[in-house]
Amino acid sequence: MKIGIIGAGNIGGNLTRRLTALGHDVAVANSRGPQTLTDLAKETGATPVAVEEAARDAEIVVVTVPLKAVPDLPSGILDGAADGVVVIDTNNYYPQQRDGRIAAIEDEGLTESRWVERRLGHPVIKAFNGTYAQDILDRPRPAGDPDRIALPVTGDDAAAKAKVRALIDEIGFDTVDAGGIDDSWRQQPDTPVYGLQAGVEAVTKALADASPERPEAFRG
Repeated sequence: MKIGIIGAGNIGGNLTRRLTALGHDVAVANSRGPQTLTDLAKETGATPVAVEEAARDAEIVVVTVPLKAVPDLPSGILDGAADGVVVIDTNNYYPQQRDGRIAAIEDEGLTESRWVERRLGHPVIKAFNGTYAQDILDRPRPAGDPDRIALPVTGDDAAAKAKVRALIDEIGFDTVDAGGIDDSWRQQPDTPVYGLQAGVEAVTKALADASPERPEAFRG
């Protein structure tokens, strides 16, 4: 599959490593330009590109830049993508630590991924936001392995969600359907499932135990 990754930080970099190892055709971009991705390209065989080119012909695009940087992504960034492109949002809102206060999230009650959807003008599937980056490389297990961990996945498009869940299964993790994007508060920072390294049963329980009240540490 052709996959575009926008953002080459910890999550983006390790997804590039894992997905190329599985044989996918990966284009990766960051805000500093493709010339800064030479080492990652040599290591993985991924193609470093400008941000404007990351989605070209891609069936899946992963947006894994800081939340505050989403509005600065080029207009029409998904225009050259394959028909029916699926967008994965790995983002989290850190108002005190990084992003500053975003009124639509705090005052209007938008989930972080609903806000990203509106900025991108395209539906998203929320996944990997509470995953430790190193686990992408160190924790894949075959299906049925008792130590296989599960990741929550939310999204409004059933077909898109199924495609993401299949990809995550290929990477080496189980998944739990955590509902639609308006339910994605259940996997935002400081919820029971955030950072949880556990199987389907425990992840399902953690999602059910979440509170919709935004924790004080994650308010601007």
